[in-house]
Amino acid sequence: MQTSVTFRHMEPSDPLKQYVVEKLQRIRKFFPDPIRAQIVLSLERYLHKADIIITLHNGLAIKGKELTEDMYAAVDLVMDKIERQVRRYKDRINSHRPASGPELLVHYEVMAPVEERAESAEVAPASEAAEAAFKVVKSSKFFAKPMSVEEAIMQMNLLGNDFLVFTNADTRDVNVVYKRTDGNYGLIETGRSAE
Repeated sequence: MQTSVTFRHMEPSDPLKQYVVEKLQRIRKFFPDPIRAQIVLSLERYLHKADIIITLHNGLAIKGKELTEDMYAAVDLVMDKIERQVRRYKDRINSHRPASGPELLVHYEVMAPVEERAESAEVAPASEAAEAAFKVVKSSKFFAKPMSVEEAIMQMNLLGNDFLVFTNADTRDVNVVYKRTDGNYGLIETGRSAE
C-alpha cells in the first residue's frame, strides 16, 4: 500500500507514523489489491486531528476525519469509522467497476456574506450592492466522474459528504445526489432543454 503521512502544525513523529501505517493494514483484510492512503495529522489549537483518504484500486475513495484531545485516539476513531464504512459497503465496493465516459470539470466555491458599509450602500447602485454582498472564501476544482446514481450515493457516504456531483453513466448529464434532512437522498438531474 502506498502511504503518505503529513504532519501539520506539529513535530513529525516516527512512532506515530508507524502507528498509523499499522492501523491502515486493517483495511487490507477487505481489499488485498494495492491501494493508496493519504494521511494528514494536525494540531488545531488544543485538539488533534486525523484526516485519512484511502483510494481503492477501482477508483472509489473512502474518507474519514476525527478530532480529539489525543492523536492516537483520533487515529483509532477515524480507522474505526473507515472500517465501519468498508464493512457496510464491502460487497458493492468489490463489485464496483468504473463507468467509462467523460469526466467533466466542476468548479466549486464557498461564499460568505460581507458586512456592508452604510455609505457604500448609498452610493452604489442596487445591482452592484447585491454582487458585493458575498465574497469567495474557498474555491476548488474536481472532476465529476461517470457513475450510476446508486454508486454516487455510496461514494458520497464513503467520503462523508452531504452531496456529490457526478456524471450520470446512463444519460451522460451532470447530476447531484445529496442527503436530505429527513434521512433520505435527493437527486438533481440536469439535461438539455427541449427546443
